[in-house]
Amino acid sequence: MLLTVTHETRYDYQPAVETAQHVAYLSPHGHAGQDVISHQLAIYPPPAKQQFALDVYGNHRCFFSLQAPHGVLEVRASSVVATRRGSLPHSAVPWETLREHLRFQAGAVYEPATEFIFASPFVPRHPEFAAYARPCFVPGTDVIAVARELMERIHQDFTYETNSTQISTPALQALEQRKGVCQDFAHIMLACWRSMGLPARYVSGYLLTQAAPGTVKLVGSDASHAWVSVFVPDLPADKQWVDFDPTNNRWGWHAPGEDYVTVAIGRDFGDVSPLRGVIHGGSRHTLTVGVTVEDVPSPAPDTDTVA
Repeated sequence: MLLTVTHETRYDYQPAVETAQHVAYLSPHGHAGQDVISHQLAIYPPPAKQQFALDVYGNHRCFFSLQAPHGVLEVRASSVVATRRGSLPHSAVPWETLREHLRFQAGAVYEPATEFIFASPFVPRHPEFAAYARPCFVPGTDVIAVARELMERIHQDFTYETNSTQISTPALQALEQRKGVCQDFAHIMLACWRSMGLPARYVSGYLLTQAAPGTVKLVGSDASHAWVSVFVPDLPADKQWVDFDPTNNRWGWHAPGEDYVTVAIGRDFGDVSPLRGVIHGGSRHTLTVGVTVEDVPSPAPDTDTVA
């Protein structure tokens, strides 16, 4: 599937911002199930300095600074991505075996996945998460089966409700109120998984949505999306992270489906927020975000025949 993604962000400041420094995570992440065909980042006003680099998790990060007063900041990311549907993986590793394997042992070979077992700023380890998750962790059940059970339980128990939470809403509060948005559901699943001693990553990206029957899809009506990736050690080296989306109850290798676009991975939202920064001035601001994800139709086959 060939997908185009346009992510537009606009800040209107009052009074004007004097200087600013920002970090953007808006460039899609290439992996075995996704090829980045093109990516462009347009910034207004033009930054005094702009630098691209890979972060510690291999994500594409852009740093830029603005050194002149400005009342508006506009950032437009345009990407074209080719995605592929993979077969659903299987695992024979019981979750307890993985947990014990990843426990610290003096002299043991370092496993990078262990970094994603620990608590992070948006994903604490708390007994309430373990208590919620424990019914899914049947002894002897393989890692993928447990992750699917937990994903399905969150999908059934929680209500997706826009504006029911904020970016700063603690995951424990979202667990208690049983409602939130995709970011909350991802943080809750991460907290449950890590509270049971297993590694999982936060994934940011996009999901192709369809307009309701009889309506036209509005430009800018989509949004960023988030889901979870869990470590499965008995899969091939390039496929050991399997993705689960508790918001939509879907899962698969590298992404829950070919209609997903992966942008970045991290411990939680704080590692990969689309745009963040530090500003001097601009005590008040208005934020406008518009995201459009579209499927590029395949060209019609040539029906001409040669006599």
